[in-house]
Amino acid sequence: MGWGQVGQHRKSGMKGGRGKAGLATHKASYMLKYMPDHFGKHGFKSLKKPLKAINVGELESLVKERFGEAPEEIPSIDLGVEGYEKLLGKGELSIPVKVLVDKASQKAVEKVEAVGGEVIVRKAS
Repeated sequence: MGWGQVGQHRKSGMKGGRGKAGLATHKASYMLKYMPDHFGKHGFKSLKKPLKAINVGELESLVKERFGEAPEEIPSIDLGVEGYEKLLGKGELSIPVKVLVDKASQKAVEKVEAVGGEVIVRKAS
């Protein structure tokens, strides 16, 4: 019915080989177009570890959780012990807090000091 001798169109002879056969020769253009990963790695992976940060807006709920609703004196909280490495400036704060942290953004420091609190940034050692 059109394939001539028996076996002419039976196995992998008409496909140029099985699997990845011929990728360096007669299937090279196919490989270039459809298999770009075959040539090696692409891009890069950053080795920097992301910092665990907390916003000023979340700081108030953390203080209320640790010290109750109305602390008598200005509460002092060490964000390093709580598992945070940086204080960021998103959100609002309504109670004065003394914060000890490894890193803090300028906006966060301004917001904490605006309500009468204090931010102590530890020196990296």
